[in-house]
Amino acid sequence: MGTGKYGKVAYYPGCALEGTGHAYNRSTKAIGKELGLELVEIKNWNCCGAMEVKNIDPKLQTYLSARNMAIAHEDMGMDVVMAPCNGCYHNLKKAEHDLMHDPATIAVNEKLSAKAGHATYRAGGVETIHALDWIKGAIGEEGIRARVKHSLKGLKIANYYGCMYTRPRHIFPEKDKGPGSESTSQPHFMDDLLRAAGAEIVDYPLKTACCGGAHTLSDSDTSTKLVLNLLRAAEACGANVIATECPTCHSGLEMHQVRAETRFKIKTTPKILYFTQLLGLALGVSPRKLGVHENVSDSSALLREAGCTTVAIDEAHCVSQWGHDFRPEYLALGGLRESVGARQTVAFT
Repeated sequence: MGTGKYGKVAYYPGCALEGTGHAYNRSTKAIGKELGLELVEIKNWNCCGAMEVKNIDPKLQTYLSARNMAIAHEDMGMDVVMAPCNGCYHNLKKAEHDLMHDPATIAVNEKLSAKAGHATYRAGGVETIHALDWIKGAIGEEGIRARVKHSLKGLKIANYYGCMYTRPRHIFPEKDKGPGSESTSQPHFMDDLLRAAGAEIVDYPLKTACCGGAHTLSDSDTSTKLVLNLLRAAEACGANVIATECPTCHSGLEMHQVRAETRFKIKTTPKILYFTQLLGLALGVSPRKLGVHENVSDSSALLREAGCTTVAIDEAHCVSQWGHDFRPEYLALGGLRESVGARQTVAFT
């Protein structure tokens, strides 16, 4: 079980994890449960302001982020907020910085908080962390290594952190503090954790390059070309998997990998998986509980090649109690076992 201040944290999923990033939400909760870590979702949370509000009124965006931190700190008594989404993590960290250094932002936050009728968030009330900080701080590499049930050996992973995880540097004062801290120029927390789970981590030079997420709707071709840079670089490094830790980046890589093939006739081979899904597989959590089936990128053949030899069936009592037609999906289990080359099937209820 995880110890210390990260053993129980306020969980801020954000909008994306309830939509296109649902698999990230599922896998984050699943590995938290497997590792004995407690996630307490922030009550009545709101959007952090994302890109849209920030581009129109940065101070309003700061208030939206601050409201979530106020709920966590004042209403829930929590002092750590964990945000898995890079955009949410970035915005909460930026709000913390601005509320510490900008009097005008402080005044707007106080005014809007009073008008909304809730306590005003004061800088320093909570520590905002990413999912990578959470696992790294609560469990660490040795803890992961000790808990591995199915090594990720055979997977060559390019870890993609995206551009908002470390930029701008001044809003992440805890980084670049030497051994044990994260680096803004060469982030490594995801590398450390997945290497501990048995994977081979390739030297990937574009781990913090932009995926073009902000341009997906306004200039899809540019976004596709930026993603192609990421995919081709991963291929050149010998990677068969790109691990992600951001729902926007993950969706962008998946969608534009398909678009590159259909529009530009350029096919690339790396599969896209959340780092939480990969850690979950190493910990013995079933692919379905991790939402692997929700990914656009089909990794079943890759997992078979990497030695995924067990299929786990959840709620198996449905078959014995009500028959195969209660859940028609169970009729496809034979095909699933064949597709992943499973030699063992286990059933849970």
